[in-house]
Amino acid sequence: MSVRVKICGIRRLEDALLAAQLGASAIGFVFWPGSPRFVDPFRARRIASALPPFVSTVGVFVNQPPEHATSIARLLNLAAIQLHGDEDPAPFMRTGARIIKAVPVNARFSDDTLGSIPPEVTILLDAQDPVRRGGTGQTIDWSVAARVAASRRTILSGGLNPDNVQSAVEQVRPYGLDVSSGVESAPGVKDPEKLRTLFARIRG
Repeated sequence: MSVRVKICGIRRLEDALLAAQLGASAIGFVFWPGSPRFVDPFRARRIASALPPFVSTVGVFVNQPPEHATSIARLLNLAAIQLHGDEDPAPFMRTGARIIKAVPVNARFSDDTLGSIPPEVTILLDAQDPVRRGGTGQTIDWSVAARVAASRRTILSGGLNPDNVQSAVEQVRPYGLDVSSGVESAPGVKDPEKLRTLFARIRG
């Protein structure tokens, strides 16, 4: 595939293995207790240990201390830490892990919003929801995302599903996709048929 895909909000081994089999580049675990997709780090470690080689793991955190994120990153040997709150990424960069910073695309968004984020940090564009912090099923303005993706490494998120993912890739040309609720039957429970259709549409 020409675009990398992270299936996020994984809580079950069978979902992780199917996503990897279908072509997912990364599996995302949510370690914020406020999320319905929260997973215990030790449960996540058991899932991660069963993944095939070359499938990365990403931990999602929301306004949690760098020390907490670092300890979980070491426990699971995470490939990256994804910050989905109001955090300054600078303290997390000192952990040595690769950093993904979620940026909400809303009416106040401008290119200056990204100016304070170091270029080595990967941007993830998502819908704004200060309560749920992702997994909302809401799409964002893809024209804004396309402009950002043309200038720096960008992951597209927000309401991606089998019905719109092909158009999203064509319009935005992102580095990667982050998909969660769009392939679920319930929060944290992935739907096998939706997963299969998603990857088929991306390849198509």
